[in-house]
Amino acid sequence: MANPWFRFKQFTVHHDRCAMKVTTDACLFGAWVASKMANNSATSNVLDIGTGTGLLSLMLAQQLPGSSIDAIELDAGAAAQAEANVQQSPFATQIQVIPQDVLRFEATYRYDLIISNPPFHERQLASPHGHKNKAHHDASLTLNDLARACSKMLSPNGQVALLLPYYRKDEALKLLQEHGLHPAIVCYVKQSAAHSFFRTMILTGTAPVPQVKQEIIAIKNEDQEYTPEFVTLLKDYYLIF
Repeated sequence: MANPWFRFKQFTVHHDRCAMKVTTDACLFGAWVASKMANNSATSNVLDIGTGTGLLSLMLAQQLPGSSIDAIELDAGAAAQAEANVQQSPFATQIQVIPQDVLRFEATYRYDLIISNPPFHERQLASPHGHKNKAHHDASLTLNDLARACSKMLSPNGQVALLLPYYRKDEALKLLQEHGLHPAIVCYVKQSAAHSFFRTMILTGTAPVPQVKQEIIAIKNEDQEYTPEFVTLLKDYYLIF
C-alpha cells in the first residue's frame, strides 16, 4: 500500500483525503515554475487554482519567500487536507487556503502568477466517484472557464502556468490566446527518453513574444535513472538528491 504522505526536504504532503495524489509530473511542474519565477522579484501575489493537497503552493512558497499565495480548492476534503499540510509546514504564514469554487471567487487584487494543475480530461469516460471526477475531469472547471478566470484575475504583467496532458496542448494554447494569454515557454515532458510525450507545461503572459521558447524534459534516461535536467529542478525538494 502506498504511503499516505510524501516527504520533501522542507515539508511533508499528506494526500490520503485527496483524489489527486502527489505525482512525479506535478512535482516536476511545481519545480519548473518555481525555477522560472526565481529571479522575478515582481512575483508577490500568487494564485494556485485547484490546489488539491497544497503541493504546488508549498513548492512555490519554498522558492519564493517574498510571495503571498492564495490556494483555492473546490473539494472540501482536499481543502481541509491542504490546510493541514500548510499549517504543518514552515510556510503557514505565506499560504492561505480558500475552500471555494474559483468561478465564484471574487479576488480583491490581481495576481502576478496563477498556477494550476487543472482537471485533465473532457468528454471522456468519467469515474463513478464524484470527488475523482472533480479532480480528473473538467465537468466542474473546463479549460475555457479556467482561461477566462485567469485572464480576469491576472495582473497586467502577470504570468499563467498550466500542467496538461500532451494531447490537449493545441486546444489549451488556442483557448489561452483567445483570452489574451500568449505562450512564452512550452515544455514537453516524457516519462523517459524512450517514451512519447505525455505532459505539457505552459507558461503564458499578457503580451505576445517574438518566438515561443520550446523545451523538452525526460524524467528518466534509458537506464531508468533520473535525468540531469530532472535532478537540477528537484534537488531542492526531493530527499534522494
